[in-house]
Amino acid sequence: MGTLAGQIRAVALPLCQDEDLELVHVEYVPGDPEAMVRVYIDKPGGITMDDCVLVSRQLGDLIDIQLTSMGRYRLEVSSPGPKRPLNQKKDFHRFTGERIKIETYEAIEGQKKFTGVLEKTNDDSVVIAVDGKKVEIPDLMISKAMLSGQ
Repeated sequence: MGTLAGQIRAVALPLCQDEDLELVHVEYVPGDPEAMVRVYIDKPGGITMDDCVLVSRQLGDLIDIQLTSMGRYRLEVSSPGPKRPLNQKKDFHRFTGERIKIETYEAIEGQKKFTGVLEKTNDDSVVIAVDGKKVEIPDLMISKAMLSGQ
């Protein structure tokens, strides 16, 4: 069934969809005596503490029922924060006009790290304005992308 983070994601996704929330990211960090499970959720306009509490309570119960072999864990549900990761194409569409950071697998025009305004999202690339210059970055070259947090 894959990694524990993947299993937790499979349990959390329908819950988030039912609550009209976006499941942004799931982390599973093994530990002794308990593991750490971090779940990041979002929605347009941002999430509230009530959103986090709602998901935490329900997800904790679902994990206990569906993933009985997981053992002891501590669950944290929160906002992805000002440096929200951009993982899917829809993320890039949603944050057009925002300042973002992108890291690439290989150098483009002599560099691998770019910070600029997301101008356009194409079918297989994104265009960001960096210091007044437009840089097109193919999707397959992006190793990491996030809001810049400013």
